[in-house]
Amino acid sequence: MKNLVKILLISVLAFGMNSCTEEKILDLEPINNIGEGDAFSTPSLIEAYMNGVYNAASIGTYNSGTSNGGRGYIWGAAFVEQGDVRGEDLVNTATFYELTYKAQIDAVSPNAVYYWVDGYRLINRCNLMIEGVTGAVAKGIITKAVGDDYIGQAKFLRAITHLELLTFFAKPYNFTSGATHPGVIYREVGVNTQSEISSEIGKPRNSVAECYTKIIADLNDAEALITTGNGTTLAGRNIAKASKWSAIAFKTRLYLQKRDWANVITEGTKLNGVFSLTATPSAPFASTAANLNNSESILSMQHSPTSNPNTNAALASIFKSRTLVAISPIIWRDPNWKVNDKRREEGVMVVTVNGRKYTNKYKDITDLTDAAPVIRYAEVVLNMAEAQARLSAANLPAAITLLNSVRDRSLASPTTERYTSVTLPTQVDVVKAILAERRIEFLAEGRRWTDIHRLQGDDLAPIAGIPAKYDNIPPVPADYALGTPYTGSRPIEAIPYTDRRFLWPIPQIETNTNPGLEQNTGW
Repeated sequence: MKNLVKILLISVLAFGMNSCTEEKILDLEPINNIGEGDAFSTPSLIEAYMNGVYNAASIGTYNSGTSNGGRGYIWGAAFVEQGDVRGEDLVNTATFYELTYKAQIDAVSPNAVYYWVDGYRLINRCNLMIEGVTGAVAKGIITKAVGDDYIGQAKFLRAITHLELLTFFAKPYNFTSGATHPGVIYREVGVNTQSEISSEIGKPRNSVAECYTKIIADLNDAEALITTGNGTTLAGRNIAKASKWSAIAFKTRLYLQKRDWANVITEGTKLNGVFSLTATPSAPFASTAANLNNSESILSMQHSPTSNPNTNAALASIFKSRTLVAISPIIWRDPNWKVNDKRREEGVMVVTVNGRKYTNKYKDITDLTDAAPVIRYAEVVLNMAEAQARLSAANLPAAITLLNSVRDRSLASPTTERYTSVTLPTQVDVVKAILAERRIEFLAEGRRWTDIHRLQGDDLAPIAGIPAKYDNIPPVPADYALGTPYTGSRPIEAIPYTDRRFLWPIPQIETNTNPGLEQNTGW
């Protein structure tokens, strides 16, 4: 029998009931139906509880934990798949992600509901972990140093989950002056009693500015408290667990979304000499072992043969064996992607099935053990490159150097094909080249939606709403012919930034329980 941890959750974070609900989640040995109150009674149980928090982050629960199983909400497969099919660079080929792909999500659509539900489930587990460990330290069950490490990891997961929810349910930081517009509910109390339910259930949405302030504070705490990440050696680290380095890396992502260019560079520079780009673009995805042991991956969510988002969501299943999501001819034929780029290499980074192109980043179609990449050093480098380019024209040489460090490894002839100040003479040119590189480098890693979201109304390279897309069908093989940009039809029409569909609505199960909660405009 699978081992379980029982934890109590606020109903609004689960299924809209008006009382506290006991929920079971898969965890690791040696726990067997241990109550939440006992989970912090010994060092081994505390360690297992923390492992359960990571399991919740990578697997989640879908449709009440029925036979559908977990589909990788919110940091596993769903993070990658939803983040990409909201954009235009992958094509949904069937009905599986059709609602997301066509922006037909509503307040009861499972994709949006479980992004919210599993996000807040994870946040609640993090809060319970923080409170439980604090009590265990006070009782002398574990040392303060050990407790601080656990608290740092929990604060990290709490922070990045709120940030992810903001990207789907709130307008970007610069939507209003001072980011005073509605964000999400920033929850910092672990709910496991009726009184806590009563005090937490009616909380309003924090402003986006308030959310960012709290996220930054949590990430700073994580950097200070987590043990792993001191020094410049990666020996002994666990890519599947939070580190000081992952907190720093996420701050570069957050500050980029906040348009705080100086702090992107300040944080990213901390990782100089620690991580390095792999020699080839395929190395972090060479095998399921490689994607948890390379010099570039900073954080990935681990899966195993018995703990994965199953055939209905696992990365190798959706992107490869079931061919449910293809590479779009729109990006495949983008002139910024050179024909001889190594990221097109057949059988290495791409596979062709019936003339259609699919990513080969996720390879284990049998046991579904590919880790979900959450953040790589390549992103940190490109975050810094963009920040340098936006700061001033004087910073363009530094920006181009950083951009080339990611791009050169994919070029057939870096010495003749790399960017220079001649080929990219202005800030606009450099920023657009960096954004194009992000689309290519992070294809099928869930990064496209965040860029679409943050670049609305941008001063140098604006995106207008959600771009028009290829049809929701298996692409025509001829549409992949290289040599010219794709100019064919895009039947999935663009969604204006002002359209309510740009954001997902707050799920109905939340507003049913918290009727005073402000819904997104138009929903």
